[in-house]
Amino acid sequence: MMKFKIPHTLVLMMYMMIAALVLTWIIPAGEFERTVNDIGQNVVAPGTYSVLAEQPLLSPLTLFTVIPQALGDAQGVIFFVLLIGGVMGILRATGMLDAVIGLLLAKFADKTGWLILGGMLTFGIFSALIGVAEEYLIFVAMLVALCRALKLDGITAMGILIVGYGIGYGLSLFNPFTLLIAQSIAEVPPASGLWYRLLLWPVLFAIGFHHVYRYAKKVAVDPSASLLADITPKATHETTEYPALNGRHKIILFGFVGVLGLLVWGIKVHGWYLVELSALFLGFGLFAAMVSKMGASDAANKFIEGAAELTATALLIGFARSIAMIMEQGQVLDTVIYYLAMPVEAFGAHFGAVSMLVIQSILNLFIPSGSGQAFVTMPIMVPIADTAGIGRQIAVLAFQMGDGLMNMIVPTNPVLMGILGLAGVPYERWFKFIAPLMIKLIIACAIAMLVAVTIGYQ
Repeated sequence: MMKFKIPHTLVLMMYMMIAALVLTWIIPAGEFERTVNDIGQNVVAPGTYSVLAEQPLLSPLTLFTVIPQALGDAQGVIFFVLLIGGVMGILRATGMLDAVIGLLLAKFADKTGWLILGGMLTFGIFSALIGVAEEYLIFVAMLVALCRALKLDGITAMGILIVGYGIGYGLSLFNPFTLLIAQSIAEVPPASGLWYRLLLWPVLFAIGFHHVYRYAKKVAVDPSASLLADITPKATHETTEYPALNGRHKIILFGFVGVLGLLVWGIKVHGWYLVELSALFLGFGLFAAMVSKMGASDAANKFIEGAAELTATALLIGFARSIAMIMEQGQVLDTVIYYLAMPVEAFGAHFGAVSMLVIQSILNLFIPSGSGQAFVTMPIMVPIADTAGIGRQIAVLAFQMGDGLMNMIVPTNPVLMGILGLAGVPYERWFKFIAPLMIKLIIACAIAMLVAVTIGYQ
């Protein structure tokens, strides 16, 4: 009997693009009216869905024309990933990363549980508080190298980072990019309902930690159990001897800590995003090259080598954007949202709340942007919640968990694909690892929604 094999990520993307194109031929085109709210946000007007008089007919050639369009549309994230790769190439050449890894190895050689717990907590807390996501790309290379040196693998490293950040996003405490936007649309006080999210945080985190830790222990005992056992890591990223942390390394490390502090301040106070963050990391790469007394030509070569390694990742980000773009061009995305939302009122408050969670989870595949999903879905979900007897805070919670947690698995999420690309982890291998955890988390979230309705969570 032939064993089923998940295809290469690029092939999987093409299948999804074909499916999206076929949907535009089957599903009637429709749209909601959009309005600009008091603070200049473009939001959907509830109750305004209508079927278009003419159905846009997309040619099969759209599969080819949409790819360069999507690459252009996602250029901010694509170039951010390439620039981060270039800076990482310089950092690897300075020896600072290897020195820090050697230091951490001495500390955590027999304490992998604490490493996993501490790493997941750190990534989760920053995502929960200020919505950090793309900024984690800078940590990928060091985290992967550290886990491999501890006889773990890249999947473990990505479990620490992605599961930590995904749960942090899914139960964000003050995230300005998702929670505060959704609450403003739902007209509930900013950051309200904190107590219930704080109660859920340790529950979901414990589920995520157990999944990652159990896998890590299995790989540590039997390396052949790794989902990456048949994939040879890039030799340029591996070492068996780690240099001592010298004075120059310490200066670069302190500079890195300073960059992280500046990053948090810039995001929080000035709303920095990809352009500013790219500039910040480019400046840090130049600083690291100068401190290590690296020649200008050597630094340029290392930068180009680092960026070149992420070419495949950059292409995958564009392909991921193509899927949603096909549905937008076929004008069927609003139709999908409209019909998905219809059963909520029929199910009653308890199961209606659970169906909201399911709907938001499905829609994250097509709208991986958290703020974009909030602007599109919340104006529709809020009046539906009102008529179904579901509290608005519960509708916000359904959005949060559906958007944030699904970021860990949907291949249309450019941050996920960027992180996996940097780590050298094929999406199909990651899917095998994360899918069982997603089932457990969705069940836990569904129970949380039922409890929220029962207690009248506001």
